[in-house]
Amino acid sequence: MALPVRQQVIYWGIATAVFLVLLWALGNVILPFMVGMTIAYFLDPVADRLQALGLSRVLATVIISVFALAVVVIAALIVIPVLIQQAGDLVARAPTLFDQLRNFLTERFPSFMDESSPVRQSLASIGQTVQDRGGELISQVLSSAAGVVNFLVFIVVVPVVAFYMLLDWDRMVARIDALLPRDHRATVRRLAREIDRTLASFVRGQGTVCLILGTFYAGALMLVGLEFGLVVGFIAGILTFIPYLGALIGGALAIGLALFQFWGEWWWILAVAAIFQFGQLVEGNILTPNLVGSSVGLHPVWLIFALSAFGSVFGFVGLLVAVPVAAMIGVLVRYGLERYRGSLLYRGLESIPEARDPNDDPAP
Repeated sequence: MALPVRQQVIYWGIATAVFLVLLWALGNVILPFMVGMTIAYFLDPVADRLQALGLSRVLATVIISVFALAVVVIAALIVIPVLIQQAGDLVARAPTLFDQLRNFLTERFPSFMDESSPVRQSLASIGQTVQDRGGELISQVLSSAAGVVNFLVFIVVVPVVAFYMLLDWDRMVARIDALLPRDHRATVRRLAREIDRTLASFVRGQGTVCLILGTFYAGALMLVGLEFGLVVGFIAGILTFIPYLGALIGGALAIGLALFQFWGEWWWILAVAAIFQFGQLVEGNILTPNLVGSSVGLHPVWLIFALSAFGSVFGFVGLLVAVPVAAMIGVLVRYGLERYRGSLLYRGLESIPEARDPNDDPAP
């Protein structure tokens, strides 16, 4: 006989609370395992495709791991040092850029930029604030990345965990499926498929879109000669994870830097604007419809809230689990609404024929 609903709610509530407590207490320890699991989940469809071509799971995993390792090594040797250097240079030059902006506004709008103008005082302080806070942020990111667990251990554990998780992914899913409660197996499977579909569309699809657009923006901006083009492309690519935010912030930053660098050479400024316009056209008409889909059930506001809440409570590990948990909650809420619409609480007594009053029937 199945457990009463009340007891089931208590047990699942306790399990959820224990999971959240462990996530909060062991966040730094389990970070490499969470990253490795995320990588394995992201690459599982590739392994399935290779298996469909006739390769064994072991060989498919080895091929994917070697290719991924080569990409990481190239990025670590070429891209990341340049990215860090440009980010530091951009932060260091922030006061100069804001001084140039202040001088430009002073020449064009002298009445608004006198010595006592709040705008002038704000521009004078913003640049120095960006330099101070930006340098502090970069140093904190680098020091925290090296001290999460032990950076050397981190970069060793993540590939190993990702390799074994990718190798045993299908068997792990099968074992979890075998442990599902018999009375709720069909419902849990249905919800799991919907969660996986949402994550596959959003995490894999949107992650691929971010990678493609970030690479395009960085490469194109560097080709037109924009200083800090790699940093701007990286920022725009990362923020593309939240719809429209990457193009808005990246485009504004790129065009602003282009105005300082190419003032008087309008064709280069227009070229920078055209890069982001073209990127938006490709994203909206090709990448997002084919890789993400028209609807994945994750509203941008809900996504931003989940990232903020989990990031503030659980740190970087919270950022990793925020999207899966947000997708899971979204699926469960939609399921709950579906059950609610089919219940007597929503439909009322009118849904029961024998409960209707014959005098309430409409006249023929």
